Amino acid sequence: MSGIVDTESFKEFARLRELRVSHRDLDYLIDSLSDDPLVDQLRIRRLKKRRLVLKDLIVRMESELIPDLDA
Repeated sequence: MSGIVDTESFKEFARLRELRVSHRDLDYLIDSLSDDPLVDQLRIRRLKKRRLVLKDLIVRMESELIPDLDA
């Protein structure tokens, strides 16, 4: 049995958690800004695009963490 710890896996999980928190924060910000009729719609569109990029990155990282199963 080896005493080696796979620190890369821990870094990936930590990064994934950070991305999820950022996505959730953007979600909250977009919701709160959408309620204000005076807010710049271009800003909301840019935030939504950033949120989508984060979501795509989260999905890609999650799929990389799932081991491939040979059928």
